[in-house]
Amino acid sequence: MNWQEQKVLVTGAGGFIGSHLVERLVSLKASVRTFVRYNSKGSCGFIDGFAPQTKEKLEVVAGDLRDPEAVRSACRDVDVVFHLGALVAIPYSYVHPVEVAHTNVLGTLNVLCAARDWKVKKVVHTSTSEVYGTAQYVPIDEKHPLCGQSPYSASKIGADQLAESFFRSFELPVAVIRPFNTYGPRQSARAVIPSVITQVIAHGTVYIGATHPTRDLTYVEDTVDGFVKVAECEETVGKVVNLGTGVEVSVRELIDKVSAMVGKEAKVVFDPARLRPARSEVERLVADTTRVRELTGWKPAVSLDEGLRRTVAWISDHFSQYRPETYAI
Repeated sequence: MNWQEQKVLVTGAGGFIGSHLVERLVSLKASVRTFVRYNSKGSCGFIDGFAPQTKEKLEVVAGDLRDPEAVRSACRDVDVVFHLGALVAIPYSYVHPVEVAHTNVLGTLNVLCAARDWKVKKVVHTSTSEVYGTAQYVPIDEKHPLCGQSPYSASKIGADQLAESFFRSFELPVAVIRPFNTYGPRQSARAVIPSVITQVIAHGTVYIGATHPTRDLTYVEDTVDGFVKVAECEETVGKVVNLGTGVEVSVRELIDKVSAMVGKEAKVVFDPARLRPARSEVERLVADTTRVRELTGWKPAVSLDEGLRRTVAWISDHFSQYRPETYAI
């Protein structure tokens, strides 16, 4: 694919992964339109911090995924849609499941309908490893059963099924990317790695619900590379592909690694109030990435230790953006 000839829409462009993807697409010289959620401050999320020479290359559209007309307008004259927009916080989904379902399910439906009507050449829909629930076998391949263990994961299962149905029903050229846990600069401290880093740096005490769950962690540059490769590959149309490293790491191991990198011994304090509901906790996630490797040649390039070093450095340099006293997992 010659990206210089492509007009691209990125939903969720002001978020963690979305903003990194936007920068990559600009570097590839694509024509990039970003869809960000409207707010009265006129903030575009992490796009606001882009260098002027990057921001001037973007077309920024503000709206809400739940508004079909706003989404339809954003998709007009676009070749490729990267759909990353979603409400992604699992604890928030326990409190506001209706809002999460509306945004993640109906918002995705709006994107799919608009892409179908405008005859978009490729839609890359973003799923999540949370749709698998706790691993029933490892490594987890794309045939693993889906299990909605939180309102968030249930909403993503619904969105994924809609994406697959539009391929079958309308021949919409859609691919579903299922990233396992992505981490790196800009990530909110609602996620495990930034939460641990900010707490260790701030006071050396990590308040946490449990240390035994394991996750498969991919550095954000590698995840973005996966998005680009999946978009470029015709053979991914109609398919779901996992993105991950195939290596599982426990939360306890992460705390130890971060503690060593920061140079401060971490005290772990277990707080039952921070546990997910018992049947909602995803205990184990580790990816089988055979399919994406065979189809696109993608594989992660950044090791966990190197990715953590980069993330610790970035958070240290931007510590004023975090409130470690309010973030714990």
